Amino acid sequence: MIVILMMTFRNNEERINTKNISLDKLVPQNHIIRKIDNALDLSFIYEKVQHLYSGTRKPNIDPVVLFKIIIIQYIFGIRSMHQTIKEIEVNIAYRWYLGYGFKEKIPHFSTFGKNYKRRFQGTDIFNEIFFCIIDEITKCKFLDAENIFIDGTYIKANANLKKIRNIVIEESSKFYQEVLNEEIKKDREFHKKSLNLKKKLKLKI
Repeated sequence: MIVILMMTFRNNEERINTKNISLDKLVPQNHIIRKIDNALDLSFIYEKVQHLYSGTRKPNIDPVVLFKIIIIQYIFGIRSMHQTIKEIEVNIAYRWYLGYGFKEKIPHFSTFGKNYKRRFQGTDIFNEIFFCIIDEITKCKFLDAENIFIDGTYIKANANLKKIRNIVIEESSKFYQEVLNEEIKKDREFHKKSLNLKKKLKLKI
């Protein structure tokens, strides 16, 4: 008996199929991002930051979305905010969490940085909000509070975790803000140098 095997070829046209697809249906019900969304009520942020926003100018980024981006980086251990935004662009679950559709443009890092600097730099508001978020994340066991790295230093909590928990969370919050500030600073310096170089090249031409 002769068996003829047919080769299967994948049709890549599905890559550009523009059918209406529900983003919600593509994120599994048991995905950790859904658990985070259900567990963390971030509506308190609006009241906390209300005085930092002008009533006449619409912000580039919803303040809750701004902190959701930070949560994604923090929980999933992404090495930088630049990389976090790149990951969000291609990750369906992350887009779902932020409330961004397939065709919507994810805020650029520079946009994120400008929003952060205008609203939070020089205030304690960011640290207050981030402290509350880390506290909730830890309570919900999305992070292991007994094993935390801060500034490259490994911290092992002792048996009496409750007494030092707040200290660990506060230090973690402060360190994260320092790292974020440094990344934004370097990005601004890079763009400033690029702009100066473009001006010099135009003058030569």
